[in-house]
Amino acid sequence: MIGAVVRFVVSALVLLFVSFLVPGFKVGGFVGALIAAVVISVLGYIVESLFGREVSPQGRGLVGFFTAAVVIYLTQFIVASMEVSIIGALLASAVIGVIDAIVPTELR
Repeated sequence: MIGAVVRFVVSALVLLFVSFLVPGFKVGGFVGALIAAVVISVLGYIVESLFGREVSPQGRGLVGFFTAAVVIYLTQFIVASMEVSIIGALLASAVIGVIDAIVPTELR
């Protein structure tokens, strides 16, 4: 349980950092980033359940990258404090992928 909370907090901090770096990607505050982290996790789980592990960012590859961008883009329609353009979602997906390679938010 504590591990899950830590992963969501780290994910929220990553979203805030990405919001600072990437144009077209904005998250309103830590609470908004925390809610966005939960929503992104749930949407990612649903997509992975429907289409298999190949479409997850952990499956790597171009399909995983675009799937992550779509999940990030769709999250803005659920989280009111989040604004994402299509280019912002693509850039955020790339930056989050690089950060995840350095600081993994999921135990593998």
